[in-house]
Amino acid sequence: MKEIRDKQVFGMVHVGALPGTPQHRLNLTQITEQATREAKLLQASGFDGIIMENMHDIPYLNREVGAEIIASMTVVCKAVREVTSCDLGIQVLAGANKAALAIALACDFDFIRAEGYVFSQISDEGMMNADAGELQRYRRLIGAEKIKIYCDIKKKHSAHAITADVPIADMAKAAEFFLADGVIVTGSCTGIAACKIELASVNKAAKCPILIGSGLTSGNLEEYWELADGFIVGSYLKKGGIWSNTLDKERCRRFIEKVTQLRNKG
Repeated sequence: MKEIRDKQVFGMVHVGALPGTPQHRLNLTQITEQATREAKLLQASGFDGIIMENMHDIPYLNREVGAEIIASMTVVCKAVREVTSCDLGIQVLAGANKAALAIALACDFDFIRAEGYVFSQISDEGMMNADAGELQRYRRLIGAEKIKIYCDIKKKHSAHAITADVPIADMAKAAEFFLADGVIVTGSCTGIAACKIELASVNKAAKCPILIGSGLTSGNLEEYWELADGFIVGSYLKKGGIWSNTLDKERCRRFIEKVTQLRNKG
C-alpha cells in the first residue's frame, strides 16, 4: 500500500443492504455484482483506493454485527479484491472494527476505517466506548499487523458533549499514541464538509497521516488539498450527489480531473 501522504483519493462503494437488515432486497449474487461493478468504475476512473462499507444496513447495530453480515461482506469484498488492484479498505457499521479487521485479513485488504477508537461518543446507535486496546490486541492475535487502522476522531453522526473539554487535536494525539496508523476528520454528518480550523489544529498536533472523510466535491477539493494527506469521497460521486444512489461515471471523472490538476500544480 502507498503512503497516505502521497495525497491518495479513495472512493466509496456502499454495499447493498445485506441479509437480515430491514432494507434487504437483492440476493447476495446481485449485491456482489453491483459492488464489483462500482469498484471497477472507481479504479478505471483513477481512484487510488476504494473503501467498502455496509451503509445500506440501516439502522445499524452497535459494535456487534451478526455472522450473516460478516459472511456476506467477506463474499463481496473477496469478489472486489479479485477484480481490482488498487488499495482496498473496509468499514463495518457501526463500529464493528474487529469484524472489519477479520474481513480485511481474509480478503487481502489494506486497511480498515475504525470508529470509536479513542474516547467515548453518543452515536446514532447509542453509547460507543473506545476500543483501541482491544482492537490492537486483536490485530496482533490474528496476525493482521500489515492491515492499517485509520480511525475517525470526533466522528460525524455523533454527539460529543461528554468529551467537549477535549479538543480534536488532543484526540488526534491520543489516537496516534494508541498506535492508529492515521486519523480521519469529518463534518457533522454525511455530505457535510470538515471544519478547516479543526483540520489545521490536527495538522499541528499529529504526525500521522490525516484524511478527510466527508463533504468533499470537485468544487471544494482545492480548499482542502493542503490540509490533509488523503481524501475519502462518497456522496458526491453518486447520481444527484445522494449517497444512496449508484455511482455517476461523469462525477467520478470530474473529481479525478480535479485531483490531477492539483497534483500537477504541486
